[in-house]
Amino acid sequence: MKQLEKPKGIWGTILLPINNNQIDWPAFEEQIHILCDSNVYGIYTNGTAAECHNQTETEFDKLSEIVSSIALKKKKKFQLGLSHTNPRICRERAKRMVSLKPNGFQITLPDWWPPTFNESKNFILGMQEVVEDVYMILYNPPHAKVLLSLEEISLLQKSAPNLVGIKCVGGDEQWYSKRRELLDDFSVFVPGHTVVYGKPLGANGSYSNVACLSPNGAVKIWDLIEKDYEKAKALEAKVLNFMKQYILPFASKLSNTGLDKLLASVGGWGPVSEKVLWPYDGATAEDVEKIKEQANIELEEILNAVS
Repeated sequence: MKQLEKPKGIWGTILLPINNNQIDWPAFEEQIHILCDSNVYGIYTNGTAAECHNQTETEFDKLSEIVSSIALKKKKKFQLGLSHTNPRICRERAKRMVSLKPNGFQITLPDWWPPTFNESKNFILGMQEVVEDVYMILYNPPHAKVLLSLEEISLLQKSAPNLVGIKCVGGDEQWYSKRRELLDDFSVFVPGHTVVYGKPLGANGSYSNVACLSPNGAVKIWDLIEKDYEKAKALEAKVLNFMKQYILPFASKLSNTGLDKLLASVGGWGPVSEKVLWPYDGATAEDVEKIKEQANIELEEILNAVS
């Protein structure tokens, strides 16, 4: 088995442009080209922002094929999200998608009923059997029914060599200390608005919510951490304050998907609106315009970061 890459850096999520409650495929392709030409280390499909929980299998196959075709031509690293509450569907997706030559797969634990640790291990081993030489990233978001401990993640890593990383919420200094002890040769991805704190302690990158707002802006903050830590800290603080003041008030009526698409539409870097697929609610166009005015004032340096 070949040595598997350990991914790092800022990765940009692919979102779903929606028109009349259908995916707008020409706009979808345009978005992929924009992200491939941006500074993000790679792109990925089917996280929360990309409405992984609300796609048909036909849509899943089509968007995966489009992403693979464009990313391979542009030599951009890409990961395909296989996440599904049904573990058998997730496994069948992996069998179909290996031919698209992704750099990695993102997976979530079965989520209709909270799996025991042994069931989680069974799932990871079953995925290991079918992913061939494609690495796996386990997405364990804060709303998952089972949140794994670092000790449990370490045991899963030892049983499945293709499992090279995790996307999780991160933690405090004690958490990062244990992460370095137990998962030294393992990629840990944390939320985009926490990378300035996390990178010096051992975060390897982010599947970034800040990249929803500005792909190049998120990379700028990441790169500044080693070049000018205080400036990176100041920029991240601006983003946090902006989110707290203008985005989080919507959390009582929008899903995380709705919040991410609100960020993307405010950022205005691609053909993605605030709309989400039925039956979920998104922000309104009026909300976007009001928040965009503030973003252009408060986050100008981040929004205007260039390739």
